[in-house]
Amino acid sequence: MNTHRPTFFEFFAGGGMVHQALSSSWKCTFANDFSVKKADAYVKNWGSDELLVGDIQSIQLQDLPGNADLAWGSSPCQDVSLAGASAGLRGGRSGVFWSFFSLIKGLQSQGRCPSIVVLENVSGLVTSNRGEDFSAVCKAFHDAGFRFGALIVDAVHWVPQSRPRFFLIAVAPGVEIPSTIVTDGPSDLWHSSALRREQAKLSEKVKQAWVWWDLPEPKRRTKNLVDILEASPVDVDWHAKSETQRILGMMTELHHQRVMKAVADTSQNGSVVAAGLYKRTRDGIQRAEARFDGIAGCLRTPNGGSSRQSLLIIEDGHVRSRLLSKREAARLMGLPDTYVLPVRYNDAYHLAGDGVAVPVVDALSKGIFEPIIDANKMVKALVAAE
Repeated sequence: MNTHRPTFFEFFAGGGMVHQALSSSWKCTFANDFSVKKADAYVKNWGSDELLVGDIQSIQLQDLPGNADLAWGSSPCQDVSLAGASAGLRGGRSGVFWSFFSLIKGLQSQGRCPSIVVLENVSGLVTSNRGEDFSAVCKAFHDAGFRFGALIVDAVHWVPQSRPRFFLIAVAPGVEIPSTIVTDGPSDLWHSSALRREQAKLSEKVKQAWVWWDLPEPKRRTKNLVDILEASPVDVDWHAKSETQRILGMMTELHHQRVMKAVADTSQNGSVVAAGLYKRTRDGIQRAEARFDGIAGCLRTPNGGSSRQSLLIIEDGHVRSRLLSKREAARLMGLPDTYVLPVRYNDAYHLAGDGVAVPVVDALSKGIFEPIIDANKMVKALVAAE
C-alpha cells in the first residue's frame, strides 16, 4: 500500500475496535456511537476529532467528510441474536441498519459513495425472520448497484474465543474487484451451510450481484485461554472455597471427571489449566459445565451479571474459580494491553462483549479491502496516464 492512507467511516463504533485494527494502514475520518460510556473509551484511546456522539438517525450527510474508501457498520445485534427477541431488522435496535444504509445511499447520490461498505452482525442475521432480513439486506445493496457477498468468520482462528460473526462486504458500482480475492463458489471455512442455504433462496436477479469472497486461510492459532490470563487481576476476586465447591457440586459426573483429570494432570506436571465455566438448565436442573478445550465461549454483554463469564483455574492440583477480568475480556477481543479500558467492570465487559474482534477486521482488511483499494488505484493511475 502506498504512502497515502485510505480513509474509513466507523458507524456504531463502540470503543473503536475497527479503528484499532485499521489504524496502522488506514485513517479514520468519521466515527459515531450513541453510547456516552463507549464514546468515552473511544476518546481515551483515539481522541475526539472525528467522533460524533449521538443516534445515527440524527446524522446528516454534511457530518460525513470527504470521500471515504470504506464505511463500516457494526449495527446492534440484540434483535437478531439468539439471546434476543428475534425481532430481526424490524426491531428497534437492529433496525437502525436502514439509517446506516440511507446514509450510504445519500453519499452515493452526492457522488462520494465509499468504495467498500461492510455490515457486521451476529451470524443469526442470516436466518432471522426465516431469512427475510438477510434477503432484504442483499436486495437493498443490489438495488443500489453494489456487488456483494457475505462470510461467517469465527474469531477463534485468531483468539481463544468462539465468536462467529456475519460480515457482508459490498463494493460500489464502478469499483474493480481483483480476481485473486474471489472464488467460483462457497468455501467450507467461510461460508456456513446456513449462509449457503439462504443465498440460494435469493432471487436470480439479486444473485447476479453476489460475490463469493475468498479470504486466505489463517495461520494456526498459538494462544489458548490459559495464555491470556492475568497473573494478579485487580478487578475480580477469587471465589470463596465454598462457592467453588458449590459450583463443582452442580456438575454432572462427566464434567466432574474432567475436572478431576485436570487436577491429577496438574499435580503431576505443575501445569496450569483454565476452563470456561457456564451455567445451564438441563432437565429443569441448573448445572455447571466446564469447557476444557482452551477456548472461551462468546463474550456477551452483561445483563444483571448473568452473562459474565467465569473461569475454573486448576494449578498444582488446586481448583479455584473467579470471574473473567476486564483485561482478559479485552485480550479475548484481540485488544492490546495498551488499550485504555473503562474503570467500571461492567462498562469494560460491555465494551468487549459488544465489539468486533480486532484480528478479524485486520484479516478482512489485508485479505479483501486493501487488495480492492490497491487495484483501483492502479486502474486510476493507468487511466490518468493515457
